[in-house]
Amino acid sequence: MSRPAALTLPPWLAHALRAQRGPVPWNAVLRGALSAGPLLLVAVLAGRTSLGVVAAVAAMLAGINDRPGSRRAFVRRLGVPALAGAAGMFLGTYVGGHAGAVVLTLLLTLVGLVAGSVSAVGPVASGAGTQLLVASAIGAGMPLPAPGWQRALAFLVGAGWLLGLRLVLPTPGALAGDFRFDGERNAVAAVYDAVADLLDAAGTPRATNRRAALTAALDHAQDALAGPRLRRYASSAAERRLHAQYAAALPLAEAATALAWAGDGVSGRASEGPRRLAAAVRDSRHTGPLPAPSRSAPGLRALDDALLHAAEAFDRAPGTDLHTRRRTTRALLRTVCGAGGREYGLRVALCFGVSVGVAQALHQGRWYGQHEHWYWLPATAVFLVKPDLGPLASRVLCRAAGTVLGALVFAGFAAVLPRPEGLIALVAVSGALIPVATRHFAAQTAVVTVLVLSLVMVAGEPQASAGRIGETLLACAIVLIVGHLPILGQRAGGVRTRLAAAGSAAQAYLAHVLRESDVHIVRESETHAVRESEGPALRATSATTTSGASTSFTSAVATSADTGSDSRAARWTLRREAYRALAEARTAITLAAAELPALARHSEGAEEIAATLERLVDTTTACAVHLDDTGRLSPRHTERLTELLDELARERDREGLRIPGLPVAG
Repeated sequence: MSRPAALTLPPWLAHALRAQRGPVPWNAVLRGALSAGPLLLVAVLAGRTSLGVVAAVAAMLAGINDRPGSRRAFVRRLGVPALAGAAGMFLGTYVGGHAGAVVLTLLLTLVGLVAGSVSAVGPVASGAGTQLLVASAIGAGMPLPAPGWQRALAFLVGAGWLLGLRLVLPTPGALAGDFRFDGERNAVAAVYDAVADLLDAAGTPRATNRRAALTAALDHAQDALAGPRLRRYASSAAERRLHAQYAAALPLAEAATALAWAGDGVSGRASEGPRRLAAAVRDSRHTGPLPAPSRSAPGLRALDDALLHAAEAFDRAPGTDLHTRRRTTRALLRTVCGAGGREYGLRVALCFGVSVGVAQALHQGRWYGQHEHWYWLPATAVFLVKPDLGPLASRVLCRAAGTVLGALVFAGFAAVLPRPEGLIALVAVSGALIPVATRHFAAQTAVVTVLVLSLVMVAGEPQASAGRIGETLLACAIVLIVGHLPILGQRAGGVRTRLAAAGSAAQAYLAHVLRESDVHIVRESETHAVRESEGPALRATSATTTSGASTSFTSAVATSADTGSDSRAARWTLRREAYRALAEARTAITLAAAELPALARHSEGAEEIAATLERLVDTTTACAVHLDDTGRLSPRHTERLTELLDELARERDREGLRIPGLPVAG
């Protein structure tokens, strides 16, 4: 008797039901409890309730961005969106008080276009765009007695309060060494653990996923250490030591990747060294003796050399180079104005503008009755339409379910809690729950709904749970309809942009590595050829991409002109850029594939291109390790490179997904 077929959910529904897992972030829970609720309490006691509501909203939005990481990275992740939110609050208050319905709608639509285009730059820019739009909607649609500059200042105070808590409060259980750098310490230690996991997985089907986990750990550590600073270089010995420990992990990661590429298993002794290094980073102590792996292969010899270098670096290396390069203003502008930025901006502008227009029509028609606040509809549309925050259908389902649940829960509490002290306590509890609720968008929506409804009732608005449910469902309908309208230009622009950036970064990395061998890459028009040549020089022309996110081929080759340690440092920088660009492309592809079929079909084939690029970068890393050991490439390496470049040539102009700028073989 045959078994019944397993139920397979469509990607858009499976994504809506998926939740993140992990331990409860008790330190973030504590910060959440001490943020919005106490701010509101102080404002109520001081007789400035309206400003307290604005400050609590800012603390709530900052709490949504309160994710694990270093204090330095937290300054950028929270500070930049807070400044954008304060600007949006000031602009919305001024425009809402002086412009008519039509002018107001047009101006906020323009703000949506700018905010959406800027959001294509990255997560911090996306957070800034989100808070700019939400705050402008609240400023225009939540009439309060305070003038615009006071509301903007209160917004900064609310976000700054949570930022101050993050900087001052130590992390429980992470008191080894200087507690100011506990986030950096955990991030660097996670890199060494990821290297050990990859070594254990070498020669098994798990190696690909472990290599991706190593990339994520390196990205996180790089971000944690590269946050904003007043001085150009690390000023304390503890921070300089962490920089050295991070830099020492790069050759270990390179060797582990080469061993995984070779496909042969390694002994358990090989992973013992990285695990001891991880423990030394976490406990801020010396490494002690490290077990030496066998030196029977180029990858193992590179691993042994990297362990010796790490032991030395842990003791006395100054270490300031994080192997990163700042994106130029021109590259940022190309991203904003490129295909991905244009598509993002148009989508956000249309959804935000339509929601503002509908909210204005309902407001002018007195649909809200005794309620003067109309911000809920456009603010809801902002959280729904942002493509980097998740697939559209998934967010619509979660937002609708979360709002209904949150509104019903609040209605029950509002009927029994004393005012305002009971509502203030409810705000504090909701703030504490936000760090846990961010694991699923429906749970986050429910908690935020309770918090916001409590705030507006403290500000004097009558209970409005039923109205908020109706506005949320209306916003869901608007975003679903507008989100599937045809727009100017190609669809899946974000996926194309990320893939083009990954292709350019892989190309630059490959060019640098092959410069040290007899293999040359020559670009003629749209074709690359891999051929044997006599000299070690690499000839290449500029290979630009539609995104401009990566350095041109020419500049990468110029960088590679250095020799010795400088050449290896340049190689590690290019390798980090290639793997980071691939991880960003993978994220964009995964989100696009979880859309409804009408949208997901535009990114078909992108998964195969990304997988081929990953294999190309892995092969390039293996080539680099082999060249360091022998000075030339083996036939296996050159044949594999040629195969991958030929495969990219076939995939590059795949029907429905044309990606310019990918390295291909002629």
